[in-house]
Parts: sequence; C-alpha cells; structure tokens
Amino acid sequence: MSAMDPPELVASAQAEPPAVAVRAQLLATEHWSLLATRGLTWSEVMSRISIHLTVASASLVVLALVTQASGFGTAFHVLSIGLTSTVLVLGTMTGIRVHNASLDDAALVIGMNRLRAAYREMDPTLSRYLVTSWNDDAAGVMSTYTMGHDRHVVSHVVGSTSMFMTITNTIVAGTLGALIADVSGGGPAAVSILGALTGLAYLAAMLEIGRRSFGRERGDARFPSPPP
Repeated sequence: MSAMDPPELVASAQAEPPAVAVRAQLLATEHWSLLATRGLTWSEVMSRISIHLTVASASLVVLALVTQASGFGTAFHVLSIGLTSTVLVLGTMTGIRVHNASLDDAALVIGMNRLRAAYREMDPTLSRYLVTSWNDDAAGVMSTYTMGHDRHVVSHVVGSTSMFMTITNTIVAGTLGALIADVSGGGPAAVSILGALTGLAYLAAMLEIGRRSFGRERGDARFPSPPP
C-alpha cells in the first residue's frame, strides 16, 4: 500500500490479509520471472562465448594460411601479435560478462531461495519435497547450486564457466607475451619465461578480482542456515 491510498483501503488490507492461494500465485509469478531472467542471462552469455571461440579459431586459421604463404617472417609476427591481442581483448570482455552474469545468477538464486522460504511458511510440509535450499545466505546458495550434494567449493569454482574463460584468456595472454619476447629478439629461455610470467600475472589478476567479488559475505540474509 502507498501513502496515496484511501485510509479505508489501507485499513481493509490490514484487516483482511490476502488468501493463501493469492499469495502462492504471486510468489509463483515472481519465481517464474526469476527463472526466465536466469535463462535469458545464460543464453546471452553462451552466445558471447561462442562468438569469442569462433574468432579465436578463425585467427588460428588465418595464421596458418599466412604461414604457408610467407613463412615466419615479418607479416607473420605482425599478424600474430595483432590477432592474439584482439582475441585477448575480446576474451577479457567476455570473461567480464561471465563474471557479472555469475554475480547476477547468485542474486537470482538468493531470490528464489527466499521464495521457497515463503512456500514453507505457507505449508511447512513442503520441506521434504524441496531439492534446493530455502536459506539465502552463502551456505544456502551453495546448497542450491549443488542440489544438496556434498561438493567442495573448489570443485564448483574450477568447473565454472568463469574459470573456463579465465584459463582460456590466460593461455592467450601467455602466448602474446611469448610472441612479443620473440619479436624483441629474446632467446628460447627468455621467450618461455616471459610467456609464463605474462600468463601467470593475468591469471593472478583475474583470480583476485573473482575473490574480491565472491568472497564478500552478504549481510542481508533474511533466512540464514541453521547452525550445524
């Protein structure tokens, strides 16, 4: 109710709470809205990843054709550094989108967990039929992601789409560093070391960004998990 509503309407709403069936319908509508938003988000993310991998594959084909035509000369070095830089920029942008989508996905899971808590309040007997959690803290979100299975957080993170993009971009970043070292006249040892250091630096930066984003404990949990 808003401040602009007539006093008699406000008093009626306070005296007569909505029926359980009406509440269930409103909650179900919100639940389907969150599910649709989640599906559209990951559909868009997967399209972005497909575009990025297509560009990376096409770049390798172009480099192979240039190498057959002109060998490993100046044209190859210029084109390889340019294409690798392009793939790395596109991959980083795609990785950021995946990172943001993961944050949005966690927020959507929190919303659906709260809706399940509302279902339980209306009918406590529903608890034994629910596979996912009705707690909106970090433990509840993780329980929903794992469908109640005993899975370690490390396994969940390593197998995530965000980690997939991070490792792919790390390989590209290391390759770019090695190419630059090779063009600069470095020997095999220098090329290998600079490539490895570039890749590791990129990986460390991305992992730190992820740690800061997902490592913060939310303080707005309304339905926290019971103590073990």
